[in-house]
Amino acid sequence: MVATQVQVSPLFTTSLLTEVWAEGAAALGPLKAAILERQRQTTGVQLSNVLGWQSDDRMPEWGGDAARRLLAHVQARCEAASRDLDGRRPRWISNMWANISQPGASNQTHSHPGAYWSAVYYVEDGYGGSPDRALGGELVFLDPRMPMVRARTPDLRWRKPDGRHDSQEVWFRPSAGRLVMFPSWLMHSVRPYRGQGSRISIAMNFTARFEAA
Repeated sequence: MVATQVQVSPLFTTSLLTEVWAEGAAALGPLKAAILERQRQTTGVQLSNVLGWQSDDRMPEWGGDAARRLLAHVQARCEAASRDLDGRRPRWISNMWANISQPGASNQTHSHPGAYWSAVYYVEDGYGGSPDRALGGELVFLDPRMPMVRARTPDLRWRKPDGRHDSQEVWFRPSAGRLVMFPSWLMHSVRPYRGQGSRISIAMNFTARFEAA
């Protein structure tokens, strides 16, 4: 009997875009200074953040030129990564805010309803160059098919061609200067940060609007 070769095709993948922003080396200092000054001036808001400080979402107004350049760069990434089937070009509505996480801070699981793309840029990762995984603070993405595929058999997993099994969540360890962009509907959280310093990041949402015909 001749064995047939099985072809495995990944269907309906979820796009996660990461890059090191080319202008980040020059922008990190001004961004950090603007965020720390905003923290000094305001008490911040309480949304998904636990223990950490979160600014208002008007950072383009108070974050200086570096914040506006970062926002423009990510918007260009949104445009390049999106395609309207009717050939229209959307008008992107954005908001942008800063986060400071002290030791023990985290973010509860959430998504960003109404937006199309979301992104986070890490100004300071808080690890001080340490590779120690016990420092936590990972950005966690949840499998959007959950919990349906685990409802009856929670421990039964799909075995990948390389022998590994799939997971219901993916952890991304931040690093200063790195940008992460993902669909806004994707549920995500941040594990408790256990470092000794502060984690500083910038979050952004982009909503697509089309002009009426």
